[in-house]
Amino acid sequence: MALPKGEIKLNKTFYVTTPIYYPSGKFHIGTAYTTIFADVLKTYKKINGYDARMLTGLDEHGQKIEGVAKQNGVTPQEYVDEKATEAKKLWKLLDVDYDDFIRTTEERHTEKVEKIFEKFLKNNDIYKGEYEGLYCTPCESFWTESQLIDGKCPDCQREVKKMKEEAYFFNMKKYVDKLLKFYDENPNFIEPISRKNEIINNFIKPGLEDLCVTRTTFDWGVKVKSDPKHVVYVWLDALTNYITSLGYMSDDDSLFKKYWPADVQLVGKDIIRFHAIYWPIFLIALDLPLPKKIYAHGWFMMKDGKMSKSKGNVIYPDSLVDRYGVDAVRYFLIRELPYGQDGIFTPEGFVDRYNYDLCNDLGNLLNRTIGMINKYFDGEVKDPKDYSNELSQGLNNDIDKYIKDMINHMDDLHLNFALSDIWNIISRTNKYIDETMPWVLYKEKKEDELKLVMSDLVESLRKIAILIYPFMKNTSKEILKQLGNDKYDIKFENIYNKRDFTLNKVVSKGEPIFVRLDPQEEIAYIKSKM
Repeated sequence: MALPKGEIKLNKTFYVTTPIYYPSGKFHIGTAYTTIFADVLKTYKKINGYDARMLTGLDEHGQKIEGVAKQNGVTPQEYVDEKATEAKKLWKLLDVDYDDFIRTTEERHTEKVEKIFEKFLKNNDIYKGEYEGLYCTPCESFWTESQLIDGKCPDCQREVKKMKEEAYFFNMKKYVDKLLKFYDENPNFIEPISRKNEIINNFIKPGLEDLCVTRTTFDWGVKVKSDPKHVVYVWLDALTNYITSLGYMSDDDSLFKKYWPADVQLVGKDIIRFHAIYWPIFLIALDLPLPKKIYAHGWFMMKDGKMSKSKGNVIYPDSLVDRYGVDAVRYFLIRELPYGQDGIFTPEGFVDRYNYDLCNDLGNLLNRTIGMINKYFDGEVKDPKDYSNELSQGLNNDIDKYIKDMINHMDDLHLNFALSDIWNIISRTNKYIDETMPWVLYKEKKEDELKLVMSDLVESLRKIAILIYPFMKNTSKEILKQLGNDKYDIKFENIYNKRDFTLNKVVSKGEPIFVRLDPQEEIAYIKSKM
């Protein structure tokens, strides 16, 4: 059964972004999930021949940062510099290969924010007024009385304060009809569809309020050039990073012309309102194309609800990586969170995934294959010449189907299902060993059949190594190394290559890529880190 060439499109660009994170504390597994998700997409596109680019970074301005820095006895700039170093260290630890790390305190960003603000002012998109209402400092969000839940911020459930100050406002009402028209013409712009319905029913239909875009009660931010007592308020400053990082409004806007509009902008569900309403309206007002897709994923929850430092139930990715390795953490986070929904993190779930999926399924498949090839053929994979065996054809037909499923799921952003498709290949290959019983073929001296089985196992593992590479880069390379292909060029198109026996001298003794954990001991360890 021949496979199609998939989506190999040389020289086609792909641009994926994460939100720029607010550096008010240590990043937990929820933040890590978004960034790893973006890295998986970028890497997948890259091995498919795309010119793929990924952006992440930090949103470093605002009243909260100013206050936290003061509490720590440092300047706001010193505080965010330290947090930027921590963030980059974490993304390196998590094997995230971003192309740009934008910081909103950088001149390449602040200069453009000033220009964008003045352009809006000139076009009558922004007007001066006075804000009087309810404000949540941790979320840096203004709310109306009707939007509160039990008198508290609907996003973080903290207390809000009444505030009154002079401010500039962005005229959101001016662009509502254009935004709704865009939604209608681009039904897949917001995913999942439930988020789109939430945006329309909860925020647009009740009447979209004009957006406060400056503040005067703090100083830490981009000053309005024509009225410097005003500081540009967080969302106009923060959201524009997606284009300022590409050189929009600069002397060299080649990256902007090449990569914009973004193919996928990833956000957590808590900030979908800002990305699906304010951000598109800003772009419409600038007469720029809108992103092709905004995907708002769910949260990792704990058994007792949302992760919270006050509850003492937060888990940090570095504590897991230090003990279990980066690939195990990347695998768990992507596999465990359903598309568009919340997922539950439990120590028991993490250990089970490690022991059953990584150690028993994948690790044992590699170990058994290496061991048998060494025992039966002195470590060499032989060309069987005849591939007409019914069991062999059944295996390869099933693998072809699972690869097609995986491609479809990657295109639909169902990354957890894509991993499930890869594990279907692993399970099917393990089943093939039971079907063919190589030990019996060896005993009965059926050498040609045994050669076919061994070459099938190596081919399946080679394909698995390519497929898992976006998710688990080190594991992918280690599988290929043990198969004797440590210099293998990992490209998606190589899945469709014919069998190559020129490099298949497997290692003499394969090292387990995952070692089974003691459940009781490891569950206790993870709980101690929460």
